[in-house]
Amino acid sequence: MAPPPTIGIIAALARQGCRTTFYEPDAFDRQRHRDIDPPDWAEVVVYPATLEAMHEACVQAARADVVVKASGIGVFDREILETTLAVTPANKVRLFWDVDAPATLAAMSADAGHPLHEAAPRLDAVLTYGGGPQVIAAYERFGARLCLPIYNALDASTHFRTAPDPRFSAALAFLGNRLPDREARVEEFFFAVARLLPEHRFLLGGAGWEPWQLPANVHHIGHVSTRAHNAFNSTPLAVMNIARDSMAEIGFSPATRVFEAAGAGACLISDAWQGIEEFLEPNQEVLVARNAADVAQQLAHLTPNAARTIGERALRRVLREHTYDRRASMVVQLLDRLMSSKARAVA
Repeated sequence: MAPPPTIGIIAALARQGCRTTFYEPDAFDRQRHRDIDPPDWAEVVVYPATLEAMHEACVQAARADVVVKASGIGVFDREILETTLAVTPANKVRLFWDVDAPATLAAMSADAGHPLHEAAPRLDAVLTYGGGPQVIAAYERFGARLCLPIYNALDASTHFRTAPDPRFSAALAFLGNRLPDREARVEEFFFAVARLLPEHRFLLGGAGWEPWQLPANVHHIGHVSTRAHNAFNSTPLAVMNIARDSMAEIGFSPATRVFEAAGAGACLISDAWQGIEEFLEPNQEVLVARNAADVAQQLAHLTPNAARTIGERALRRVLREHTYDRRASMVVQLLDRLMSSKARAVA
């Protein structure tokens, strides 16, 4: 019930022969504010946001070979998880796909009645947005049979280098909506840097930022359409990645924009988080900063040639190791093992 965290992985699974049906409750006016039109690589079933319709959707989903409950649907999350487990036959693979494992695990620790306490041992596997060894160990302590991180990656068909666009000209650009659990880190790694380098132009994309928050040399352009992301990443001297608090604390959770920027050949400067070297090599494929002073120093000494070299190395690395097709292969291998195990158990 509900899809994995990104459309990239679903599209990649389709290329590997998987057929996905996405069941979505019609809640919060989401149908009026869809990011994309219904795709050709998944069937989309929208049902009324009622308990009766939710139950029927779970019954329909239970006919599939693999049934996935994703976290954070926003309506009937507990009921969907409990109903899915109740109506899905034991010979079908049942997964939980966690799009925000740090938040889920914190909620489980704080609430002995959290539905995943009872559900985790009954699931065949938990897949996560990221989190690395720390998240795997935590889920295993809560009884999960298997926890496998499926990290964000690059879809090279949608994110790639384009010609520079003057609208996005800057020494350093950051794209991200204002969020409570990221705001302080944006202040540290972006706004404070702009104050340290008043002669440089900084570019801020995303919603929710107030003019009074911004240093004079930060140009805020508001929402940036996904159609413009490639130009946004291809134009500035460098692009900034800033993790949310929980992702930075846990580590091993690269944001989608890390791979989108690398796919455009951008010179990426990232705040430091555990595990970054598993995805890009510091000082060679990405610049890593511990604080505002680090970012300012890196930016002040960064030349266009050096930025281009770092971006080209990052592009080669993600194309070689971090594409959604490679991530999808991991998922398919896991599903094949789980389905074979189920078949042997029935026989």
